[in-house]
Amino acid sequence: MTLSLLAGSQAPLRRAGILVAMLAVLLVSAAPLRAQDASKDTDPVVAKVQGTEIRQSDLAVAEEEAGQIPPMSPDAKKDYLVQFMADMILVSKAAEDKKLGDAPEFKKKLTFARNKLLMEALLVSSGKEALTEDAMRKVYEEAVKQMGEEKEVHARHILIRAVPGDEKASKEAEDKIKAIIVRLNKGEDFAKVANELTEDPSGKANGGDLGFFSKEQMVPEFSDTAFGLEKGKISGPVKTQFGWHVIKTEEVRVKPQPKYEEVKPQIEQYVTRKAQAEMVTKLRAQYPVEKFYKTETPAAPDAKSDAKPADPAKK
Repeated sequence: MTLSLLAGSQAPLRRAGILVAMLAVLLVSAAPLRAQDASKDTDPVVAKVQGTEIRQSDLAVAEEEAGQIPPMSPDAKKDYLVQFMADMILVSKAAEDKKLGDAPEFKKKLTFARNKLLMEALLVSSGKEALTEDAMRKVYEEAVKQMGEEKEVHARHILIRAVPGDEKASKEAEDKIKAIIVRLNKGEDFAKVANELTEDPSGKANGGDLGFFSKEQMVPEFSDTAFGLEKGKISGPVKTQFGWHVIKTEEVRVKPQPKYEEVKPQIEQYVTRKAQAEMVTKLRAQYPVEKFYKTETPAAPDAKSDAKPADPAKK
């Protein structure tokens, strides 16, 4: 089904979509939205409306700016994008006929739109330029060095919940955990008992298995106990904000370093953003803002004052 702007299409215009529509008012009468030196073979005309050509490259721009497009066949998608472009051209031409492009407010918005698009283009360009394999490898190697030899524990636990502050419930949960520990110390299988009794929903399906975790990933009371146990040992009762636990440490190891390919997407994002931030910082230092207005610095609160704020309900 072909949706158009005139028909009230619900496809959201992301980022500069609306700005592109404004730019079209200025550009559409002079030339179609395409590179002037594009080859007819590589950038064929796919449609024409009111004398204006729509080329394949125009559809690529429209697809980028139209936002999320509903799933459809390639032919339906092309038709959708052609109508998207055609509606924009027709409406912008109608706006030109009404001389809307001559209004001072429109010209201000057009200048803003142009600056915004240029800013985005340069940010993308600077990010791509910085995204070399050497730069990414360097970031990876520095991150690995900073990791050092962080320890991880593979542990299981059994939890009996208790609402914080409810001393009676806490005592009952503690007694249950103590009874469970007696069973474990007699040789019962930890995973089997966890499946039977734990009140941790995920633990009922996997024998209380928490996998490997670092010390910072768990609440202190839990981590201190898990990391203090020898391999294969079972803890005494451990109280946390969730209730009472018994913990079994399965294995202790040095956290393995992530492989480069595993973290490459995060590294790409870091390198890109770092380059963009550095470029903006450099420009700010080179061209400081001249402000022709004054702002008052808020008065610092008097730390020694014991005065209380007035009751808003009283006069």
